Amino acid sequence: MANPAFWNGKRVLVTGHTGFKGSWLSLWLLNMGAKVTGLALEPPTDPSLFALAGLERRMDSRIGDIRDPAAVDAAVRAAEPEILIHMAAQPLVRLSYDEPVETFATNVMGTVHVLEAARRCPSLRACVVVTTDKCYENREWPWPYRETEPMGGYDPYSASKGCAELVTSAWRRSFFGKPEAAAIASARAGNVIGGGDWALDRLVPDCMRALMAGRAIPVRNPHAIRPWQHVLEPLGGYLLLAERLWGNPADHADAWNFGPSDDDARPVSWIVSHVVGRWGDGAAWELIGGDHPHEATYLRVDSSKARMQLGWEPRLGLADCLDWTVDWFRRYHAGENVERVTLDQIERYEQMDGKKP
Repeated sequence: MANPAFWNGKRVLVTGHTGFKGSWLSLWLLNMGAKVTGLALEPPTDPSLFALAGLERRMDSRIGDIRDPAAVDAAVRAAEPEILIHMAAQPLVRLSYDEPVETFATNVMGTVHVLEAARRCPSLRACVVVTTDKCYENREWPWPYRETEPMGGYDPYSASKGCAELVTSAWRRSFFGKPEAAAIASARAGNVIGGGDWALDRLVPDCMRALMAGRAIPVRNPHAIRPWQHVLEPLGGYLLLAERLWGNPADHADAWNFGPSDDDARPVSWIVSHVVGRWGDGAAWELIGGDHPHEATYLRVDSSKARMQLGWEPRLGLADCLDWTVDWFRRYHAGENVERVTLDQIERYEQMDGKKP
């Protein structure tokens, strides 16, 4: 679990802070007393967690594009970060089919720009580059992928994230190997769910939009299996990894998986049925026919390295992840304060003893 005393007063630069995961991370860091600067495009959705939680007034929010090296350099120089967490990305598989060039420009060259600015930053001690479990060459086999498995990707999004991992590894070995250099690690998580995600063509946001509008949930691939996890699970891993990079860089500057427990990899149909049951009020789902772009059917990651070497492990079972997500959207739909709703879940997560409820 992240140590609030460690983060209190730390200067942290978060790229992608206006996105779903970036907003949760920024709010968590601010709640621990960190001095947070963000670099990202305008919020990708309307509504957005970033706007509803009032994050712009609580942090140094810089709107810029990581495809622009000058914008990245300016943000790094202004923030003088001690820790950098790079999450800015084009994060959607289906969109990558429509915008493959933009996807590679953002996810690959954007990472290059961030790492180049990082190696020119004398204040930087630790950098976590966030990619995805989809960076692996997916062979659709039944066992989980370890950090040493080959990078790959069928679709432009997955391939671009595999490239981002290769870039991170190359920069770490080429430029960050000296004792005085910052420690660089990469982090790979599974399908993340949670309150405040309004992304298009993503299962749980599609569920929430349909339920709040009183419509049946549209489902494309009911048999696809994903390693579902609540957003706080990998974010807690990123924070813990940054702490270890700070204190013991030689043993932690590497690639890390932060996935859910094996029994929490469930098919889409199970997820939707649980959400429908939790929401109630006559909720239902329906299968959407037609041709859809290729998406992996089966993919899991092995997080034993993080468990053994970092002491990290998932705290929420899948049913609890879904319950927390539905409850967040119910409270939002009822008009509650979004910042307070989100902080309630962060503080509840912090107070857990490491065992699943």
